[in-house]
Amino acid sequence: MKRIFPSLPAPPALLLALACMPAAHAGEVQVAVAANFSAPMRDIAAQFARDTGHRAVVATGATGKFYAQIRHGAPFEVLLAADEATPARLGREGLGVSGTRFTYATGRLALWSARAGYVDGAGTVLATGDFRHLAIANPKTAPYGAAAVAVLRKLGQLDRLQGRLVQGENIAQAQQFVSTGNAELGFVALAQVSRDGRLTGGSAWIVPASLHAPIRQDALLLKKGQGNPAARALLDYLASAPARAIIQSYGYAP
Repeated sequence: MKRIFPSLPAPPALLLALACMPAAHAGEVQVAVAANFSAPMRDIAAQFARDTGHRAVVATGATGKFYAQIRHGAPFEVLLAADEATPARLGREGLGVSGTRFTYATGRLALWSARAGYVDGAGTVLATGDFRHLAIANPKTAPYGAAAVAVLRKLGQLDRLQGRLVQGENIAQAQQFVSTGNAELGFVALAQVSRDGRLTGGSAWIVPASLHAPIRQDALLLKKGQGNPAARALLDYLASAPARAIIQSYGYAP
């Protein structure tokens, strides 16, 4: 006689273990990642592969550029944007999967110089410093660039410094201008120049969040990834404790 046993909920420890087991049929996911998130994503992708067996194939760049590429059929399956507006827009346009958008990180802006002691802790160098070039990301395509312009406007420095601005295509290029000495200082993502609460080099002013709109960075499952288990697994993983620990270690707000 067949015995039927009642279905019992699995203990939490077992559920966690099952979630971290490598997938029986590991796959890969094509991910478009905002330039400011390139370093954390490198670490997350490595841990994601170890924990799930899936592989994240990452392209980094400006969110505005990714939007145009996705509109023109680029093969991305997941978007990790530098803002919340772009994923929302893609969702409205039918290029994202409904109900999958969420904020994976909240960015912090920093005024940074590769030179130690050059940027003071209050950012007064913007008003008093004898510099020729101030790097920012393109405010039309990069949310961190738009935030930088908002900060300069709020501080009353935008008109005065307009002629000194040098624009990078994205936040990675803006940082490159500063790190190579082509600009004495620039607005970058805090995640690019810090780790575990400390600067990795140079000097910086962490811009108060009150000086610009929140930089909420949203993730979205794109229509091309709708049937890919690896794409959905990556989005789930971004909300996991291991991923959250990596994200916060790079200076993103909890």
